[in-house]
Amino acid sequence: MKKIFILLMIFALVLMTGCGGSDGSKGGDKTSDANEVKVGMITHLNASEQKMGDIYNALVQKAGLHLAKYKPVFFDNLSTMQAGLDAGNVDQISTYNCVANYLTAANDKYAAVEDLKTVGLADSFCFAVRKDDAQLKSDLDKAIDAMKSDGTLDKLVAEYITNVKPDKIPKVDIPNVDGAETLKIGITGDLPPFDLVTADNSPAGFNTAMLAEIAKRLNRNVELVQIDSAARSSALASGQIDVIFWTIVPANADFPADIDKPEGVELSAPYFKDDVTHLKLKQ
Repeated sequence: MKKIFILLMIFALVLMTGCGGSDGSKGGDKTSDANEVKVGMITHLNASEQKMGDIYNALVQKAGLHLAKYKPVFFDNLSTMQAGLDAGNVDQISTYNCVANYLTAANDKYAAVEDLKTVGLADSFCFAVRKDDAQLKSDLDKAIDAMKSDGTLDKLVAEYITNVKPDKIPKVDIPNVDGAETLKIGITGDLPPFDLVTADNSPAGFNTAMLAEIAKRLNRNVELVQIDSAARSSALASGQIDVIFWTIVPANADFPADIDKPEGVELSAPYFKDDVTHLKLKQ
């Protein structure tokens, strides 16, 4: 009887200890674990999950906000990141405001996280080419500048981003000029409304509309090559593609200049800028 009593006391002590732990699997500070938010992010080339967490949390503190401590979890693309959110493997996912608007309009289970918007994180969209394709970069820059000047860029933003509906995606006509040089453009089809492939396997989205307009101005043909987001850099370096869509992370005291820029790559002038925001599942 005495042995049974001792065993019951030990069992009760274990239960009490488990209730005070962070996740039942290890000891730890309950408060810090409760405040930690796992955030899904697209993998950065030159920064680890730990480094991105340090940057994120430093920016939050710098903004004077009392938000949760962010713990980044890297994913290769938006689809797997969404799956991670749906499965509860992460608490939020980091994306762009336009993407968040598109996803919440298409699916009622998502909601934007308002708190982070006040931090002011934003990236710019551009084209990436190999460093030895200096003439192509120059041609792209000139076309982008002309599109800004004549209002074409604003029209594309309105049609393919601002006013786009998930159930009414405008099609993009890709030019085809007999005898013209062909540019191989990499698309992931995984970042609506910027870069997507429709149910009938047609390329669509703002980036595709951008390259179609630029191809017309440069008198070039375009061959679309669908690749995984994680393979963009290697596909460009190997010559599988000539151009890929990229984002420019603002270089400052908080973000290193090369945080997401591959070696041997040149970036075009930016043609669009969007704020970083987070999505979560509705309660």
